[in-house]
Amino acid sequence: MKIVRGTIDNVDSWTRLRTALWPDGSVEQHREDIIKTFLQRADRAVAFLSESEEGEIVGFAEGNLRDDYVNGCKTSPVAFLEGIYVLPSHRQQGIARRLCDAVGDWGKSQGCLEFASDASLENEASRKFHAALDFAETQSVVFFRKDIEA
Repeated sequence: MKIVRGTIDNVDSWTRLRTALWPDGSVEQHREDIIKTFLQRADRAVAFLSESEEGEIVGFAEGNLRDDYVNGCKTSPVAFLEGIYVLPSHRQQGIARRLCDAVGDWGKSQGCLEFASDASLENEASRKFHAALDFAETQSVVFFRKDIEA
């Protein structure tokens, strides 16, 4: 298994994995986001892909530099793990850790002192995953909204 930086050559495989993680987005939306965010803004965003010995892309991790306030962080910019996914058939092999480490190392090379991520309160699997990768939970937040009539 090797970890490679995402390029235009892996967009189709990468798009399929993104669609599995975030099924609310269309294939076209994911493809467009990959190109605009990770390929055209390679100075601010990165993706690493896990490639099997057979050449199949089996996982990805996407990271971004965030200059705005990141909950629980004290410095700026912060390397931020935007998404991570490994095919179910390839889980429990250390792939997610290697992908996450690649994003963290990229953040360090960009001058970041902190690496952050988030998960919804009810996503217990994601919270356990982050804890297993040595992320410390810093805050729990519930957001509120209401309509304002004109």
